[in-house]
Amino acid sequence: MLFFGATGVGKTYLACALGHACCRLGLRVRYVRLAGLLSEIAVARLDGSAGALFSPLAKTDLLILDDFGLAPLAAAEARELLEVVDDRYQRRSTVVASQLPLGEWHRAIVDPTLADAILDRLVHNAHKFTISGESMRKRKGW
Repeated sequence: MLFFGATGVGKTYLACALGHACCRLGLRVRYVRLAGLLSEIAVARLDGSAGALFSPLAKTDLLILDDFGLAPLAAAEARELLEVVDDRYQRRSTVVASQLPLGEWHRAIVDPTLADAILDRLVHNAHKFTISGESMRKRKGW
């Protein structure tokens, strides 16, 4: 499932609501901001614990990746993301939330070949939702 929309329109809220519903059904759910996950993977590669990180990610029933495309992904980061999405492709569910419209996702990944591979796995058979409106934070005075 892919959620697109401006800051504050509720992408993360909806993704987490899906996560909560899955938890209530007894499914394993993990929420991560993409930048945080990529940092976690980089550290795991350095300390030799990458296998211990990737295995649970592959087995998590629902992985929520928030803030895709906030910063361009370098080739090394894109390779790590490809490993995550490839391990999950057609086996487990993934939700991605992004401020970027889908048409701009390709440019958010520096290496075009890796971009093609990642987006093919994320976008193929995905349910896509563009959320519009005013920021919920602005409306609620947060």
